[in-house]
Amino acid sequence: MRARHLGHVLNSSGAEWLIASAGILILLSGCGGHIDSNAPSRVALSCAQLAGMSVPASSIGLPTTGAAVTAATTVPASGTGATATGEYCMVTGAISPVDPAAPKINFQLALPTTWNTKIMMFGGGGYDGTIPSPTGNVPAGPTNQLTPLGRGYATFASDSGHQANALGSKDGSFGVNDEAVQNFAGDALKKTRDAAVYLIDARYAVNAPTRSYFAGGSSGGREALAVVQRWPQDWDGSIVLYPAWNAASLDLQFGRITRALAAPGAYLDQSKRKVLHDTVIAACDALDGVADGLISNINACNASFNPSTATLNGTPLRCPGGADTGDTCLSDAQIGALNVYNTPITFNYALASGETQYPGFNVYGADLGVVNASPLQPTVTTLALGTSQPASPMPNTAPYMSVFWDQWIRYFVTRDPNFNSLTVDPQNPGTLQTRISQLTGIQDDNKTDLSAFNAKGGKILMAHGMSDVLVSTRSTEQYYQRLQSTMGVSNVANFVRFYEIPGYGHAVSTVYNAAWDSLTTMENWVEHGTTPPPQVVADTAGVPGRTRPLCEFPSWPKYNGSGDVNTASSFTCATQ
Repeated sequence: MRARHLGHVLNSSGAEWLIASAGILILLSGCGGHIDSNAPSRVALSCAQLAGMSVPASSIGLPTTGAAVTAATTVPASGTGATATGEYCMVTGAISPVDPAAPKINFQLALPTTWNTKIMMFGGGGYDGTIPSPTGNVPAGPTNQLTPLGRGYATFASDSGHQANALGSKDGSFGVNDEAVQNFAGDALKKTRDAAVYLIDARYAVNAPTRSYFAGGSSGGREALAVVQRWPQDWDGSIVLYPAWNAASLDLQFGRITRALAAPGAYLDQSKRKVLHDTVIAACDALDGVADGLISNINACNASFNPSTATLNGTPLRCPGGADTGDTCLSDAQIGALNVYNTPITFNYALASGETQYPGFNVYGADLGVVNASPLQPTVTTLALGTSQPASPMPNTAPYMSVFWDQWIRYFVTRDPNFNSLTVDPQNPGTLQTRISQLTGIQDDNKTDLSAFNAKGGKILMAHGMSDVLVSTRSTEQYYQRLQSTMGVSNVANFVRFYEIPGYGHAVSTVYNAAWDSLTTMENWVEHGTTPPPQVVADTAGVPGRTRPLCEFPSWPKYNGSGDVNTASSFTCATQ
């Protein structure tokens, strides 16, 4: 590949930019990252020289009006052991839109002084709107291993092309602008990657990184799949957690569940959620061979648990006669809402993405947001059923999914901020059908022919918690099965691993908070050809330090019949 024009004049402080480590002065080709002995010699820029630098629109693979660095600051080394981070340059910048009314894409880029020649891009969450810290870890990354930046990666992330208001990741108000929607749906990923690589080229005087990885969860998990679907040539590996890959179809399921929870008497308060959870644990915990507080055989639980007939210590979960008689039982209205949550939405009209349904959730046995002293629990509750019933106008304390649906209808679909989202039937949306269908074509990242990514040696590590009530575990199962159907089981096994984690909710959990060193596994697979060996996942919150085998779908951890229930070696991945 030909060296890119830097578009920047070096200042007269020659000593500053001539000083560079030998590793920084290595010239790398853009084709596979090999050394190009014929490439023209270039000089690396200092951190200070990056400030004010421009990135021409011609160096970004999708339409923009270019990008600019707004700040570049050297950050000294800090930490020890697993928290150690070497000196790096923190770069802040913005990518300008084509539409003057569209927001910019703000990004940050951390450039280590001692670079390992690899890059890591982080995905966001929800509606994005803030920049994930490039100094952070991969989703569910362990605290006893170095972060990507600590390992010497150049790391970066963006806000996906808009800046969130007080609603944070639930703010969908940017949806009134077409370019902002396209950026959020995926275009910002390519634009940010290209701008970041241009600046990396300038900082280190190279033509390309040797390896390029992406990591994200939830909307970031969707983004982690989007990059390998749309730009496979840019990436060597993607770490994909609880991915909202069919985002607009998920929004429609959010609407269906929200309308069910908004019905009179249908919302479960936190006391009722605990009674439900305790009842499911009593019925399903031992289905994996041991009562350990985790439901690992989730399929058997889903097949056998019925809230209308279940009992806890001999007392029916259903209130007498189905009426709401207090917090020790569930009414028929509440059981009805849970059954909606547990079942798929099917679409009565064609969607541009081709999706025909979105599955139900593993709601039985999941933490729907109970009272718990853990500092993590408020986040768990926010991401689950919140603390307020869905209503119009939609309370910010309503279920996360309900606020998400409300924002989508008001800003993406109708573009009327005063619209009552509860009046929209997602299965029969009437005059909104055309716009909804169009959005699925933009937002659902459902391509399953990843032959180009596989052919170049790319790898995917994908994982999902079995107790996720915000992005359905069953949806990720469906995507994986579609990959197998499209490409063949053996081809998929060549470059994808998909694992499920018992007890783990969405992004965070006080039942089983997962910690998995996916990055080392990815590095070994991509860079050394080491097929992932049996994996182990640790718990950092429910029972800190306990481990389980990280089982490939469709298997789950089954107790061997003896041994420490908090040790992975006491379990075997089983399918029955």
